[in-house]
Amino acid sequence: MTCDRDGVWEYLSPHVLYGKYYGYRVRGPSGKGEMFNSNIIIGDPYSKAVVTKNSYHHPAKTIIIDTNYDWEEDTFVVSANHNELVIYEAHVRDLTAHSSSGVSAKGTYSGLTEENRVGGLSYVKKLGINALELMPIQKFGNIEIPFRDSTVLSDGGEFNTWNPYERNHWGYMTSYFFTPETYYATDGTMEPERFNGIDGRAVKELKDLVKTLHREGIAVILDVVYNHVSHYDYNPFKYIDKFYYFNCDAEGRFIKTSGCGNDFNTARPMARRLIVDSVTYWMKEYHIDGFRFDLATMTDWETCKQITIEAKKINPRVVLIAEPWGGGKYDPPGFSDMGWASWNDWIRNGVKGQNPHNSLGFIFGKHQGGNTKKSVMSFITGTLREDGGMYVKKEHSINYLESHDDYTLGDFIRIGAREVNDMDRITDTYHHAKLTPRQLALNKLAAMFLFTSQGPIMIHEGQEFARSKIIALTSASDPNVGRIDHNSYEKDNETNYLNYQHEALNSELAEYYMGLIELRRTYPIFSSAPKTAVEFLKTKDEFLIAFMLNGKQLSDTTNAKNFLVILNGNPDHIGMVALPRGTWVVIADESKVSPNKPLASLSRKASVPPTSGMILIKE
Repeated sequence: MTCDRDGVWEYLSPHVLYGKYYGYRVRGPSGKGEMFNSNIIIGDPYSKAVVTKNSYHHPAKTIIIDTNYDWEEDTFVVSANHNELVIYEAHVRDLTAHSSSGVSAKGTYSGLTEENRVGGLSYVKKLGINALELMPIQKFGNIEIPFRDSTVLSDGGEFNTWNPYERNHWGYMTSYFFTPETYYATDGTMEPERFNGIDGRAVKELKDLVKTLHREGIAVILDVVYNHVSHYDYNPFKYIDKFYYFNCDAEGRFIKTSGCGNDFNTARPMARRLIVDSVTYWMKEYHIDGFRFDLATMTDWETCKQITIEAKKINPRVVLIAEPWGGGKYDPPGFSDMGWASWNDWIRNGVKGQNPHNSLGFIFGKHQGGNTKKSVMSFITGTLREDGGMYVKKEHSINYLESHDDYTLGDFIRIGAREVNDMDRITDTYHHAKLTPRQLALNKLAAMFLFTSQGPIMIHEGQEFARSKIIALTSASDPNVGRIDHNSYEKDNETNYLNYQHEALNSELAEYYMGLIELRRTYPIFSSAPKTAVEFLKTKDEFLIAFMLNGKQLSDTTNAKNFLVILNGNPDHIGMVALPRGTWVVIADESKVSPNKPLASLSRKASVPPTSGMILIKE
């Protein structure tokens, strides 16, 4: 390679090199903390495709491929009105890897394109969601250090006492920012010492998936990790220039305030350029509609601003979502000021609680933390700053009750209802998964609160049937097999895979979710009402909330209707609400949601059972 006057090293070939591999050997000064090592071959950080060997070192070479692709007429599909988003957060493998999915190419990009199956594409279409948020699919360090193997210490590794699976399933350990994860291709394998990505097919197969989803009107959002990178492997940045690309202490050691990997110094000019280039590359090359940024407060503000500017040049409707904490920081208001949305943990904690043991929320008839009836009501209108909340606009509030982190909502409710102990070993998974009447009521009330709150919605895979994560029996020596999991990042097994038999088992709840999704799609007032259209009625009970939605306040009054929503979090008392004058038709109650077929007609008052809700439309 030759170096120009700006310090850029390059190699030019007159030949077409498709199918060829290459890597770099980087020499540099020795010294305290330096990691230059010309004996280690690393892939190009700008690789469009890489081939990696299955070991915790993750040795990689770049493969040169022709990335031309026939997109036909495909383009971005996300709506200009982000309030309408119903986001489904999911893992590529989890959606199809279980035998119950009926998919042939299980756990792959291609498997997610198969039609007329129980799981995968057919399932997300049935739900009615309009955005699929994929957990990290940028090439990541999916194999971690051997369990309790001291020989790794001589090789710069750590003594692994915490991960008997020796895996990273979720993907929050990025190695290559421009490359799709090759394990999810049809030739993907985790067999030790085998190679993944030898022909680069993941590139085409991922594009096929995006195009397929777009045809169904489903936007694609990527969960991306730029704040830290993989640290067990031959990550290229460590060997190109450690002190430039990473935050290090005075002893030259990596700083890991993320709690996950080596903190990436996003403020460095070339690091910032690489991050912005990566975002825009995924938009141009893969037609990605939006991004969720992991631990986003660890990315410097200038880089966030540049991402905003450059991404909106490509698609002014691009979805930018922050996980608004990390590294000891917390700043949803700051992201809102910049025009980004962010995960709203206030509504999450206020509605269900912060933990199921001693910090329960509204659906249990309790106030979590410092919440009051007034603050819980403010979640319904978007947690707006004018009401003491965090957001300038309601579209900046990603309302959610479950994500990949922590307990599933179903398990939170099982434990919070004191019907399951999280330390118990569950032997009958079928009996455990089947919701009791109390658990079903709590799940339905949580769903109704979420889907009648203004702004965009996110649900996590399986939330709609109260999925339970029970640690599956495998060859790994996990002492917690049979217990409920709340941090399943390392389990590429049935702990995480969606069991669609459980969706059938709890079909009443799944249909309830589908009804609420249809309701939001049919009546935009449930997501996009101006604040003046939301009128709260006075109720004496601390856990009885009732509010009107005035359809005449919408800018488009073509399908203008008036609605009344009643949410009763009191576990002991019926909620009695005097109805405004006129005839009101029930379209949702404690049993079902029926947007187009009335369930009952009321005229003077509504009686809402404990731990339930009701939605009425005025005739």
